[in-house]
Amino acid sequence: MTSKELYETLRRSLEGVLAEEGMEAERVEINARGLTPEEAIGHTQRTDFPILTGKEVMLMATFRGAMGQAFTDAPARFEGTLRDILSLDLEGDPHARGLFIASLNAVMKALGRADNTVHCKDGGPEFCARHMADWVAETYGAPKIALVGFQPALIGALSQRFPLRVLDLNPDNIGKEKDGCPVLSGEKCREETVAWADLVLCTGSTLCNGTIVDYLDLDKEVVFFGTTLSGAAPILGLKRACFADESMK
Repeated sequence: MTSKELYETLRRSLEGVLAEEGMEAERVEINARGLTPEEAIGHTQRTDFPILTGKEVMLMATFRGAMGQAFTDAPARFEGTLRDILSLDLEGDPHARGLFIASLNAVMKALGRADNTVHCKDGGPEFCARHMADWVAETYGAPKIALVGFQPALIGALSQRFPLRVLDLNPDNIGKEKDGCPVLSGEKCREETVAWADLVLCTGSTLCNGTIVDYLDLDKEVVFFGTTLSGAAPILGLKRACFADESMK
């Protein structure tokens, strides 16, 4: 599947959901904006999350009181209707993709078709990382893990219990070590790292930049994590693990 085919699949699916719910002719206001780091993840012990270093922003869309978020490196502001969202250039405009994905997440949450659409805050990322490590051990035993995306809390928790390699696209991270794990180029080292791994844990943020297609239809287990993919995962039939709701209880 190409990124163009992927985004068109999501667009058609959202159109279908709106038609199914009888909302295609309804004027619905979508408000999307970038959140400040404090709004997005609160006050965390770690200071190395990408959103805190200015490499990513979080967009939030609100639909019928439900919120949907998306991590992206392409900030944007928007206020309009779902009809406007559906007409955005998803293939050519990264700003449009972030808006569409955040809005899709909000709509799917409002309709009860998606969960964990809002990122955990404060101590939540550390909580989620511990739960992810426990879940991996319970589900897969002791796999070699390829972690796609520089997620410091996950690196810290997983590296204590599993052989771990990290793939990332940010040149500021590539070539460094984090908690004893090499951070490798998501372009140059992807195939070798995926071949080495028993399990691929992939950030849902890859949906925003289109690189998610590199991790579809692999010949091994792939689990996506995070809030960005919350609305698309059930549409695409992708396995997703996210413990955001538990961290907020």
